Amino acid sequence: MNMLELDWELVTDQVMGGVSDGRIEQTVIQGQAASRMTGRVSLDNNGGFIQIAADLPPPPTGAKGVALQLIGNAETYNIHLRTSDLSRPWQSYRQAFTAPAEWTLCHFEFGNFEAYRTEKTFRPEKIRRIGIVAIGRVFDADTAVSSVTYY
Repeated sequence: MNMLELDWELVTDQVMGGVSDGRIEQTVIQGQAASRMTGRVSLDNNGGFIQIAADLPPPPTGAKGVALQLIGNAETYNIHLRTSDLSRPWQSYRQAFTAPAEWTLCHFEFGNFEAYRTEKTFRPEKIRRIGIVAIGRVFDADTAVSSVTYY
């Protein structure tokens, strides 16, 4: 399927009083243009996340999941999907992954996303936003994405 053109933005727990520090940069890593997220996740002041997020068009009919070309520092991150069914900023559908040391096309099947702080059933046709999130523990984040596609 076609690569999606996304406009990534940085969001941190500072929006709710946390002190995690993050950065986003457009760069080239091992020959591939990428959006790179780096920073330090802190649990101080009830914080605990940094993320890059982008609006996402709904998937085409029959899509089974989302695929991201990823690289990183072997830490565990989450992919968060938000749908138009969710109204609170803390609600999402989540799936964890380990950021690979080399560029890898990682597939995230819709059926493997878990609802977080919502009782709403995940309906992929309602997808509107994606996030790559460093969350829940103190660590140095360093991961990048070069492409996003539905499959």
